Amino acid sequence: MNLTATQVFRTMGFWTALANATMFTTYAVYQVVALGLNPLQLLLVGMVLEVTVLIFEGVTGVIADLYGRRLSVIIGMFVLGCGFILEGSAIWLGNPHVSAFIWLLLSQVVFGIGATLISGADTAWIVDEVGEEQAGRVFLGAKRIGLWGTLIGIALSVGISSLGPNLPYVAGGVLYLALGLFLFAAMKETRFIRAERGNDTSHWANMKTTWLSGAQVIRRQPMLMMILVVTLFSGAASEGYDRLWQAHLIVDIGFPLGEQFTAAIWIGMISVISTLLSLPVMRIAENRIDMSDERIVLRGMIVLTAARIAAIAALAFAPGFDWALVSVLLIEIVRTLNGPFYDTWLNLNIDSKSRATVLSMMSQSDALGQTAGGPVVGWIGNRLSLRASLAAASVLLVPILSVYSRAARHKR
Repeated sequence: MNLTATQVFRTMGFWTALANATMFTTYAVYQVVALGLNPLQLLLVGMVLEVTVLIFEGVTGVIADLYGRRLSVIIGMFVLGCGFILEGSAIWLGNPHVSAFIWLLLSQVVFGIGATLISGADTAWIVDEVGEEQAGRVFLGAKRIGLWGTLIGIALSVGISSLGPNLPYVAGGVLYLALGLFLFAAMKETRFIRAERGNDTSHWANMKTTWLSGAQVIRRQPMLMMILVVTLFSGAASEGYDRLWQAHLIVDIGFPLGEQFTAAIWIGMISVISTLLSLPVMRIAENRIDMSDERIVLRGMIVLTAARIAAIAALAFAPGFDWALVSVLLIEIVRTLNGPFYDTWLNLNIDSKSRATVLSMMSQSDALGQTAGGPVVGWIGNRLSLRASLAAASVLLVPILSVYSRAARHKR
């Protein structure tokens, strides 16, 4: 296949969005309704995933910088595919000796290893191939195309879940395996600069040297330290919201027309609406915003973070379905737009040789935030209510505003 790096990255964005939407649109129907998980168990699932990421992220980031981002991404796709198929099979594998919940936790370990192989390596690869100046526009374009994959995945998720609540995960795993095969044939690596290796040292010694080099890069740059703080608090907040918003709608709010529309259909419709609203927003951002100007990117993230805090708080205290619906739609639009802004800001501050390692360290910070913050938010949900958990998630985002403001002043 003779595709450009941008075309491959956009295809990867579409395919992963398709697979993720197929699995995650109706995940609550599987985990909350079919498996009967409570709020604490839902957060424990997330905690196992994030602990795995925390442990393996640094190692896999170093592998990407030493042996190639392409290799790391392709292996990661195959590992993810196996992990998601295992997650979907948990309900079948559960027995009196090993419950479905244990199988679910085991699948998160595989999921986490696969995610760390891709995390950092995919963005490091595309930034090297197209250059830092063009990276922001490529991120926005890939995200916009990924939204079309999300739309198709939502429909698949709702349809497949009607056949079996676990089947979307099996289907998503198969899609990841197919993507791995595509990347093996189409993904080229032409501008990779291998991290320096000693001729007489072992692989483990080389990996240690590369990791320490990445850590020194972060310590030397105040901006990267600020980004590290952002990922820590953002991870803590996102874990609470991601795991509990659907449960909040199902348990606390309820859906209108319950006899005609199931929870899976309602969640699918919400995802479709948020995706359709995000498409024009992404197109406008892609055409109007100069993503190579770091000051503009920072101002955008300040606005987006403030909107996200307000929307999560509004969802937590929503008196009815209409209020909750508007809040969720705003949150999803903001998060869709925030991703390319954050990726651009981060990559503008990283040197190519240690890019994947530094990106992996940022993911470790995110995982640490989710590991530490997730159980606390889940405990609040068990002790008080799901509303209290979501309110706590919004509070965890507040420190990020001050970090962004300080970074913006630093760039003046």
